[in-house]
Amino acid sequence: RENLIAQLNRLLSSESLLTASALKQNNLSRHRSILLDHRQTLARLKSSITESRQHANLLSTVRSDIDAYRSNNPETAEADYMLDERSRIDRSHGVADSVLSQAYAVNEQFGVQREMLGNVQRRIAGAAGKVPGINGLIGRIGAKKRRDGIILGGFIGFCGLVFLYTM
Repeated sequence: RENLIAQLNRLLSSESLLTASALKQNNLSRHRSILLDHRQTLARLKSSITESRQHANLLSTVRSDIDAYRSNNPETAEADYMLDERSRIDRSHGVADSVLSQAYAVNEQFGVQREMLGNVQRRIAGAAGKVPGINGLIGRIGAKKRRDGIILGGFIGFCGLVFLYTM
């Protein structure tokens, strides 16, 4: 490839002496500048590829040296394993602490809600005690609920007996 480029370069140089056309001279200078740009790009790409290969070789050499060191020193490998295991245990302790703090916060919120509902219940009971007839109404609603529960339980039991009898 270099030989071909050199031949074309010689041919262009010799033609420039023979013909003095301005258009040809302009094209010749443009092609020379393009050739120069491409050569510079090629040199830059070659150096970049060489650097990348050297970097990859260095990384693989370092990795193989580390692996060789670990295989020759089992105590160090065991110590590294223990350190890794300790860091995993520390992370799991952190997660457990986080869950416990959330549980304590939820428990505290439940206490706050319990107090609030107790206050509401006391206010309702106080208001019901002040208004005549409310206690009787609440008692009738409770009796109706019990009666409805007994009727519903009897109906479910009857359906169950009919189901067992038909089987």
